[in-house]
Amino acid sequence: MDAAVKSDEQLADRRQIRDLLENWVVWRDAGDWERFRQVWHPDGRMMATWFQGSGDEFIRVSQEGWARGVSILHFLGGISIEVIGSRAISQSKMTISQRGDVEGITCDVVCTGRFYDFLERRNDRWGIVLRQPIYEKDRIDPVSPAAKLELDAALLARYPEGYRHLAYMQTRIGYVVKPDMPGLKGEEVEQLYGRGAAWLRGAKL
Repeated sequence: MDAAVKSDEQLADRRQIRDLLENWVVWRDAGDWERFRQVWHPDGRMMATWFQGSGDEFIRVSQEGWARGVSILHFLGGISIEVIGSRAISQSKMTISQRGDVEGITCDVVCTGRFYDFLERRNDRWGIVLRQPIYEKDRIDPVSPAAKLELDAALLARYPEGYRHLAYMQTRIGYVVKPDMPGLKGEEVEQLYGRGAAWLRGAKL
């Protein structure tokens, strides 16, 4: 293949993937569920602190949370994309912002990390096969600066440093939180990087 043609195709792939990643946060947070469904392949899976399952199931539980007033927003930063043939791995700097009641006080939790995505082009369409967030650090703040928040130290310590405040809030509002999600360092994130490298070489998930 001519080098210029190959370069143009790679640029087109990266542009489509970037659009998909940006659409994910906009459509999900806006509750635009039918368009949000377009970013997933039918076998796509979502891993999060409070949910692990298919893209379709994630849409359903997100709709249910939306109806109950669960407030979760996402913001993207820099994006790195590696494409080999019809497969790609992307990493997107992001924050997750959730508002809810903690010990009777309305609070905001902000968690900083990365979306680590396994993507594939099928029938000329890129879609997510697996989205695995990496949780790097978080904090919790009362919405009212006059409020005094006291947390259960034992509950807080049950979860990794990268998302323990997010997990605390999600546990308090009734979710079962996965305790071993990848963080900035450690065995879980190293295993994730290994799976990503294998995916680009053609391995199954």
